[in-house]
Amino acid sequence: MRTLRPPWLLVLAVLALHLLLGREVQRIQNGWVQDAREPMPARMQVEFVREMTLQLPAAERSVVRPVARPVAPPARAAVPVASASLPERAEQLPLDPQPFAETPPAAESAAAASAAASDEPGPEWPLSTRLSYVLTGNYRGPVSGQAQVEWLRRGSDYQVHLDVGVGPGFAPLIMRRLSSQGRLTPQGISPRRYDEETKLIFNEPRRVHLSFLDGGIQDAASQFVQLTWLFLTGREPLRPGHVVAFPLQLPGGRYVWQYEVVGEAQLDTPMGPLAAWHLKPRQVAGGGDLTAEVWLAPSLQYLPVKLLIRQNADTYIDLMLKSAPLQAAPESPNDMPRRPSP
Repeated sequence: MRTLRPPWLLVLAVLALHLLLGREVQRIQNGWVQDAREPMPARMQVEFVREMTLQLPAAERSVVRPVARPVAPPARAAVPVASASLPERAEQLPLDPQPFAETPPAAESAAAASAAASDEPGPEWPLSTRLSYVLTGNYRGPVSGQAQVEWLRRGSDYQVHLDVGVGPGFAPLIMRRLSSQGRLTPQGISPRRYDEETKLIFNEPRRVHLSFLDGGIQDAASQFVQLTWLFLTGREPLRPGHVVAFPLQLPGGRYVWQYEVVGEAQLDTPMGPLAAWHLKPRQVAGGGDLTAEVWLAPSLQYLPVKLLIRQNADTYIDLMLKSAPLQAAPESPNDMPRRPSP
């Protein structure tokens, strides 16, 4: 006589299958692909020709925003966000209004027509820049190493690469690269692709790839340059307690990410003491995602001079500016990528 299996085992099997399929469908919808065969994007070739010099913050000098580039505040609340992955605290906090003066309708129409005539970014975007950092931190004990951030742009195309090495530079024990690429728009950075590569010594690299289907969503690498652009152009004010929020896609889920301006700090750097604004996330990411605090220096075009990236209280890396950032020369029209006519 055949023994019948308990019905509850069948129910559990069906539930497990639905859970697995649901997770995979969500990953496909988000565009995530985990495959070591997926190549990392080719890096833009840029020649860095000069050290970046300290400049007066925008608040202390006369800055005229290009007439062809005024934009209305981005409708951040209208971006679809998966509410299941949002911390309750983030959903309930109202977004701060953008600091824009009202513009007459006729002026808005003229500005929009002028902006549409040119697809190239305005002068508010930093030149291609390389920042080098000293790495310290803790991962099952104290760790040290080096890191580098490259902000690369050619016309309205951009790339951001964050390379982190734990261990000696000639033979790091852990190497990790975060790469973002996409377009520069009047609303800021618009990522089209995001990649991660992690390699442990003697192991094959693990790669994660994301293709963005929605506009206006930042990734783990692009978010820092988006913050730079927001403060450099005065679209967000720097004052203690102010909160900057935008949609952020991380491997563990999508969030309405919120950075609070903690205050201004004096950092000791190879360029001398630098005043930098400290921004800290108001929530903790789930799903094993990393969270980062950032210090932006107004005298260095609001670029990050310090990053504190945490997995938890005992696992973190601290990146501190190692030397003066290097920048490329301004682009000439011949350097701009040509796009097909509509």
